Amino acid sequence: MPLTLPQDFIAGPQCLQGKIILVTGAGDGIGRAAALSYAQHGATVILLGRTIDKLEAVYDEIEAAGHPQAAIYPMHLRGAAMKDYQDLANTIEREFGHLDGLLHNASILGERRTLAQTTVDSWDDVLHVNLTAPFMMTQALLPMLAAAANASIILTSSGVGRKGRAFWGAYAVSKFGTEGMMQVLADEEFDLNNTRVNSINPGATQTVMRRTAYPGENPQDNPLPDAIMPLYLYLMSEDSLAVNGQQFDAQVK
Repeated sequence: MPLTLPQDFIAGPQCLQGKIILVTGAGDGIGRAAALSYAQHGATVILLGRTIDKLEAVYDEIEAAGHPQAAIYPMHLRGAAMKDYQDLANTIEREFGHLDGLLHNASILGERRTLAQTTVDSWDDVLHVNLTAPFMMTQALLPMLAAAANASIILTSSGVGRKGRAFWGAYAVSKFGTEGMMQVLADEEFDLNNTRVNSINPGATQTVMRRTAYPGENPQDNPLPDAIMPLYLYLMSEDSLAVNGQQFDAQVK
């Protein structure tokens, strides 16, 4: 049974002070909200994404609010090779010396078709961006995470990554893989270096991906990404030091 945010959790104003946190897909949606929330609570955020204009807009928001200066790292996950992730790790080591948090938020939806109708190209794209890229990035960054005192990795799951449903194809399969990767990493890394690994199912939120997946749905019926940020803060903060290998739902059903 997935967990939810502890009822007594209240994020302290500087609960992430001094932490270095990398957010993928930081240009909009949940990634943008997480980056802003982490910065608001004292973290130095590394904004990673493929659209520089969007990353710069988030950077400017953080700067205008007077939060710790963010960093921008453009990367297209579909085309990135292992050398690119090693370059990322080398840059973080050179600039910061360690990494306290990694939020794997970036995902693509792919084709909403039956598996019988899914093209191999779409399958490859979705599995690569949603599963293989987070694996490669995490592998490259593990030494930086191990160098932190109590690092946290958050992987983004989905309801269809816990119970498969028709027409969700490669996306659902990628999220089942995400849950498996979370469990394996959690079992390997926590006892080794106190790096905790958990997954979050954000639930229905007002994002571009949600509107694409449910074009007939009224977006206003779903909460904004800001509304689910307390769970993202909890799993990055010292309040969750003993929480490892758990599935979380951001919204109580």
